[in-house]
Amino acid sequence: MVTGNCARFVVLLLALAAAPAIAQQYPARAVRLIVASSPGSGVDIVARIMAQKVSTGLGQQVVVDNRAGAGANLGAEIAAKSPADGYTLLMGTPAHTINVSLYSGLNYDVVRDFAPVSLVSTGQYVVIVHPSVPARTAKELIAIAKARPGALGFGSAGPGNSTHLAGELFNSMAGIKMLHVPYKGSGPALIDLTSGEIQVMFANITAGLPFIRNRRVRGLAVTGPKRTQQAPELPTVAEAALPGYSVTSFFGVLAPTGTPAPVIAKLNAEIVKAVHSTEVRSSLANEGAEGIGSSPEEFAAYIRAEIPRWAVAVKTAGLQGQVK
Repeated sequence: MVTGNCARFVVLLLALAAAPAIAQQYPARAVRLIVASSPGSGVDIVARIMAQKVSTGLGQQVVVDNRAGAGANLGAEIAAKSPADGYTLLMGTPAHTINVSLYSGLNYDVVRDFAPVSLVSTGQYVVIVHPSVPARTAKELIAIAKARPGALGFGSAGPGNSTHLAGELFNSMAGIKMLHVPYKGSGPALIDLTSGEIQVMFANITAGLPFIRNRRVRGLAVTGPKRTQQAPELPTVAEAALPGYSVTSFFGVLAPTGTPAPVIAKLNAEIVKAVHSTEVRSSLANEGAEGIGSSPEEFAAYIRAEIPRWAVAVKTAGLQGQVK
């Protein structure tokens, strides 16, 4: 009988021997990519652009599964509890690094329970208003909000979501009070913005640009450190009204912890190849996102850096440690 250290050595040898076979056989069926947001949101758009190209590379369909709810925690919990076999993935977003500070009773840990695969894209948000709002600049929006405290409602994809925190930071730095109106995802919020139910939104630029282009809403400014090529006429909030204001976003693929390394490597290779392709980079750029494609280690470091950065924003908004 093989026991002790010898047994562990045998298991290790068997695992190493099986690694090439795992990589060759994967995937044998469709892969599910959970998007913890509603259809039409920024992350949904980016996920579908990427998934289409990755499907071709893998030879199996990558199916986007929208699981919105609980501030993006519902989808994350489903992914975290799924078998670690590479057939269920999660599209990670700022929400998953924000929620570490926002909620006191999460049923998953974004660092412990997930293996980073690749950072897909980075981007920013855009300040948009319903056409009935007379503001044409961020400075004019601030003036209206100061004259009518609480009269303007800004929508978000949910309490503590990055689209919420972007608005709260704007409120704080401008010394104004716009009323927060939470939704279950950016899609429903954008629909209500176009109908005039709410007046303002700090939308992910990927989701907001189409509405600006068809003139259903008016764009005032972008939230990042520099202007975007897709809407160069829009200044940054920092240059237009609030020096020092900057909010950015990211999207990337995560797998449940324990997913075999050869599977992670294969997924990473296909995602990076897809994101670096002219077709996908062009599609992402057209939506206001910058295609990245990274190693798992680089994405892991990015996530670890995002957690404390968003923790400051959560504390500033007075939302730290909410009960789920």
